[in-house]
Parts: sequence; structure tokens; C-alpha cells
Amino acid sequence: MSARRDVYAEVTTEILTQLLEALVCDTVLNKLEEESILEGNLLRADKARSLIDTVRKKGDKACKITIKHLQIKDPSLFSQLRLYSDPSAQQGEVMHQIP
Repeated sequence: MSARRDVYAEVTTEILTQLLEALVCDTVLNKLEEESILEGNLLRADKARSLIDTVRKKGDKACKITIKHLQIKDPSLFSQLRLYSDPSAQQGEVMHQIP
């Protein structure tokens, strides 16, 4: 299973909401983007997909911030995704490689 599908399958609605709030506080996302992700997608997996796609479009810095928040908010999922499994890769580059 790819890391991206792991996120869709494993991330809880509570963690998604916490990630979105943290990313708004860090100005990675604005309130409109947060609302669009939450209200524009009925299924939890679709919300996760939309969040990842939105953050990936914003570049490496946004990806690194998102990964940092995921590590704090859901260490188990973070570990499962093995975002640091390649020590030569930058955190943001790894997120960009999530298929």
C-alpha cells in the first residue's frame, strides 16, 4: 500500500481537523481552503486526499510543516508512513513523492 493510501485509510477525522487548524495557524492554508477541504468532501478519505493535494501544490516548505504537525499529532501514523525512511531525502521531497 502506498503512503498516500495509508494516510487516507488511517488518518482519523479528529487528526484531519487538528492538522487543518494547525496549518491555518501557520498560514500554510487560509480559512477558505480549510472550509473547502472540510465541507467540499463528504468522506474522510476525500478530505485527506484534498488536504494532501492542496499542501503538495504549495511546495516543500508547506509539506515540511505538514509533516511536522503529523508527527506531533499522530506519531503512530507518522511512523507507519516512514516519512524519514530515506535519510538522504528532504521531508518535503518525500511528501511530494507520495503517489
